[in-house]
Amino acid sequence: MPGRTSTERMQSRALDYYNKILNGEADARYLITKRTRVGDKAEKDDSGGSLLDSKVERATAMFESCALCERRCRAHRSRGEKGHCGVLDARISSDFLHMGEEPELVPSYTIFFSGCTFECVYCQNWDISTRPDSGVSIGPSMLARRIEQKSKGASVINRARNVNWVGGDPTPNLPFILETLRRCSANIAQVWNSNMYLTEEAMALLDGVIDIYLTDFKYGNDDCARRLSKIPKYTQIVERNHILAKKNAEMIIRHLVLPGHLECCTRPALVWISENLEDVKVNVMGQYRPEHKAADYEEISKGLKMKEYQSALAIAEDLGLDLTE
Repeated sequence: MPGRTSTERMQSRALDYYNKILNGEADARYLITKRTRVGDKAEKDDSGGSLLDSKVERATAMFESCALCERRCRAHRSRGEKGHCGVLDARISSDFLHMGEEPELVPSYTIFFSGCTFECVYCQNWDISTRPDSGVSIGPSMLARRIEQKSKGASVINRARNVNWVGGDPTPNLPFILETLRRCSANIAQVWNSNMYLTEEAMALLDGVIDIYLTDFKYGNDDCARRLSKIPKYTQIVERNHILAKKNAEMIIRHLVLPGHLECCTRPALVWISENLEDVKVNVMGQYRPEHKAADYEEISKGLKMKEYQSALAIAEDLGLDLTE
C-alpha cells in the first residue's frame, strides 16, 4: 500500500460510521443486532430470538469451557476453575468518563475490568490486570442503566461519546458485556479496547456489536511477545484478528514504543499495518514508563528517549499512516 498524501489523510474515512452515530445519523451496531431476528419462526411471526440473544448464549457456553482467548484454557468456570487469566466472574475495577483517551473518543465512558490474558512485565495497569479478584461486581442491568445515564449528560463535557470496554483486557468478560448490552437501549458507540488475542469464535461474537476496535499492536515479532508478555504465537493471532476486526468495524490502533525495540517491534508492526489495513487511525504512543517488573529487563528498565519516539513517528509518517489527532 503506497503512503498517503496529506490531502488523502484529511479525507480519511477511518471513523465515518462512528461519526454518524455521534451525529444521530446511524444506530450503534449492537442496536441493529438486537433488532435482527433469528430462528425458524422469525420470518413468520417475529417470535424468534434476536441475533444478540444468540450471541449471549454462545458466549456463555464458551465461558463455561473457556475458549475466549487463544490460550484456550478450557477452564470450567461453573466448577470454580479460573484459567490462566484468573477471571471467574466479571469484576469492575473502575468506571468513569475518561478524558485521557484519543481526542476522537473523549469523553469516553470507560469500564475497567480486573484480570488480563497477557502478563506484560511492564504493564502500567498491573494493579488490576494481575488481580482478577479485585474490584466490585455490578449486575448487567445496573451497568446498562449507567450506560444510558452517561449517554444523556446535560452537556458535551459530561456526555459519553462511547462505551469503552477495557481492563486488564475485556476478553474474559465477553459474556457479561453482551448481556449488559442486551439490557441497554442507548444509541451509543461501543469500543473494544483490547490486546486482540481473542479466538476466531470470540471475534465472531463481536461482529455486529462493536463500532470501534481500539487495539494494542504491541510487537513486531513473536520472540519479544513471548519474553515481555509471556504470550505464544503473537503475530499470527493478532494480525489475523486485526484483519477480521477491520472487516466489520472501524479501528484505532495503538502502538506503545518500547525503549530498544524500534527495529524489532515498532518498524515491523507499523509496516504491517500500512500494508494490510486501510482507513484506520494509528496512535504511536510515547508515554512508556518502567512499571511492574520492567526493572528486571535491561532495555526497558528506563523511560523512552525523545529521540526514539521521534524516530517512531518518522517511520509512521513515512509510511503514510493516518495518525490520531
